[in-house]
Amino acid sequence: MSTTLGAFVAGGIAACGAVTVTHSFETVKIRLQLQGELQSKKEAERLYKGVLHGVRVIYKNEGMKGLLRGIGCAYIYQMTLNGCRLGFYEPVRQTITGAIFKDSNVQSFGVNVFSGAASGILGAVAGSPFFLVKTRLQSYSPFLPVGTQHQYKNAWYGLRDIHSKEGVKGLWRGVGPAMVRTGFGSSVQLPTYFFAKRRLVRHLGMEEGPALHLASSTASGFVVCCVMHPPDTVMSRMYNQTGNLYSGAFDCLYRTVKTEGVLAVYKGFFAHLARILPHTILTLSLAEQTNKLMRKLEDRVLSRPIPEKI
Repeated sequence: MSTTLGAFVAGGIAACGAVTVTHSFETVKIRLQLQGELQSKKEAERLYKGVLHGVRVIYKNEGMKGLLRGIGCAYIYQMTLNGCRLGFYEPVRQTITGAIFKDSNVQSFGVNVFSGAASGILGAVAGSPFFLVKTRLQSYSPFLPVGTQHQYKNAWYGLRDIHSKEGVKGLWRGVGPAMVRTGFGSSVQLPTYFFAKRRLVRHLGMEEGPALHLASSTASGFVVCCVMHPPDTVMSRMYNQTGNLYSGAFDCLYRTVKTEGVLAVYKGFFAHLARILPHTILTLSLAEQTNKLMRKLEDRVLSRPIPEKI
């Protein structure tokens, strides 16, 4: 394993590569989650009827620019979130495992889940302002608007506008559900990945390599999507609101379920799955490769003898 800094850089680079491929599905997911907000099924108009329909409609009316709205913020957020998630996971896990079992190499499912959640929450808090602006940029459409519309010229304009109107507190609006969402996702992502990896090696005889990374990442991505989608829906609505439409995460959840039904929290699930599966596969698979490169680089740099002062 590379150093914490090396793992942070490797995780961030891997996540940016993944988000380049999957960002358009994230745009569709957010619009599906905001569609029909606080409206009954009879009242709600379905402008976006699913993943592929959403991609076609946005591309037809807004081009690639519409599908890739907010990608700059997505890069910064992914560098922050996944850098923390992949960079702090092993140090946190080893520290806690060493303290409890007196051996940092012991594998404990409970410790692994806690370490994944803790490292993810740190990343969610640090990157929350960028996810906030990204959500608002992606929800904006001059042709088929859903939810509250925020007409920001760019990401930095959005950050300045929020700060000037709502102060520093406004930049962290919705950080509560973001922590829950990322905590849920992170608590299962890496533990599920490593669990699947060990089982595939033990029971199917798979060897270290791209095929093993792909299979383990697929299992991890599916579990992550199932666990984190409800808080993800709440977070998208909290981030996109203007003023105080919702007093908090539980108010948002309660009013959404009351008005739109229980399944409303799973709006955009298949768009989320279309994003999270390749995103998780690419992030974890690329992280394996970038970690190897970082280890080689660090071995070269850290193993160099320090010249003596004359």
